[in-house]
Amino acid sequence: MHVILPDEQTQVAFGEALGLALKGRGQVHLEGELGAGKTTLTRGVLRAYGHQGAVKSPTYTLVEPYELGDVHIQHFDLYRLGDPEELEFMGARDLLGDDQLSLIEWPSRGAGWLPAPDLRIRLEVLPAGRSASLEAGSEIGRAVLERLADWATNKDVSTTP
Repeated sequence: MHVILPDEQTQVAFGEALGLALKGRGQVHLEGELGAGKTTLTRGVLRAYGHQGAVKSPTYTLVEPYELGDVHIQHFDLYRLGDPEELEFMGARDLLGDDQLSLIEWPSRGAGWLPAPDLRIRLEVLPAGRSASLEAGSEIGRAVLERLADWATNKDVSTTP
């Protein structure tokens, strides 16, 4: 699925729809250059579960946990990760459980250590807005894409398969 997000407001709304479609579970890899909107999308996902505060990329801490009701979300930013094995030392295996939602920016930095994603999202900067290419990696991911297709149709957002 490919979605055009013409502005930040639409990107956050898409993030909210993504959050609801994920139902608080899964591994999501967020890819794209610096400034592509990975953290903006994450802000939308967190809003889907009631978070109203600021959302900063955990560039230096590597992970920021959010407990929002019954939903546990781990927001990873692996940009400054020196070696994927560092994830083992920080106890990340416990943070990537099936009972929570993991949003992972710069997943290529954890290659060989991270589990395969349920959903891979590649964000690209456009002259006006962003584009998001979504690829399912599991049954969870395929179900999420189906729910997002319904959202896009109802919001009149430009998508392609």
